[in-house]
Amino acid sequence: MTEPIPAPAPLFGASDIRRLAEEIGIRPTKTLGQNFVIDGNTIRRIVAAADIGPDETVLEVGPGLGSLTLGLLDAAASVVAVEIDPVLAAKLPATVDQWRPSAAARFHLVHADAMKVTELPVQPTALVANLPYNVAVPVVLHLLQHFPSLQHGLVMVQDEVADRLAAGPGSKTYGVPSVKAAWYSQMRKAGVIGMNVFWPAPKIHSGLVAFTRREPPATTATREQVFAVVDAAFAQRRKTLRAALAGWAGGAPEAERCLVAAGVDPTARGEVIDIHAFARIAEAKQALA
Repeated sequence: MTEPIPAPAPLFGASDIRRLAEEIGIRPTKTLGQNFVIDGNTIRRIVAAADIGPDETVLEVGPGLGSLTLGLLDAAASVVAVEIDPVLAAKLPATVDQWRPSAAARFHLVHADAMKVTELPVQPTALVANLPYNVAVPVVLHLLQHFPSLQHGLVMVQDEVADRLAAGPGSKTYGVPSVKAAWYSQMRKAGVIGMNVFWPAPKIHSGLVAFTRREPPATTATREQVFAVVDAAFAQRRKTLRAALAGWAGGAPEAERCLVAAGVDPTARGEVIDIHAFARIAEAKQALA
């Protein structure tokens, strides 16, 4: 006789989210970019798209009331959640204990600003997060820099930001976020999330971005030196690299020498070259100094 398939563990619905918020006397704030997911099917979709293994430790940023946290605990060996809001941080352990009592020991809460976190109680292998729109890019770059144990992940961000993170050279949305993210990983757009699965509902769609860690370009230049070239190249997008990098290089002729040495056309613009070319430009400057 075939045993019945157990029903999936319950996830939050809209009424659960509003009740929890009322219990602790909070309302989502624009300042912290809080939009809570109120649809269990969306949580399952995010967790499935993240491709979390049962032996993995997941880093979640901005867990809020715990909608995604519960879904991650169902899929991963452990979850470490970083929450900046003191009221939400205080409530979350009790919520996990109530809704997933058997997983409470596998849950770690860090009350901190994700942009300032450089150490965690456990080493995460994956990042899965519903990130506030206003800090999404710097948070992703900060975590990839400081936690090399992160091998892959999935973040939900403003759809426009998702396009920027996943864009390749030549795309209209290719820019500083695209290039800097490519230093650490291969990023791709993994889907779009509608507005009605959030409370409060945002005015724009959200996008899912999946990433896989890879080695940075082989170069003698430092990450900081390469990123300085990237920032200069996109500070004035319509300018050629020869003109845009003049200030960085100490003059247009010096910029041209660096570009030629790096094998990059001085009349090209920043949006058409990849992270490897930016690394060669930074390296050329050091060699010509």
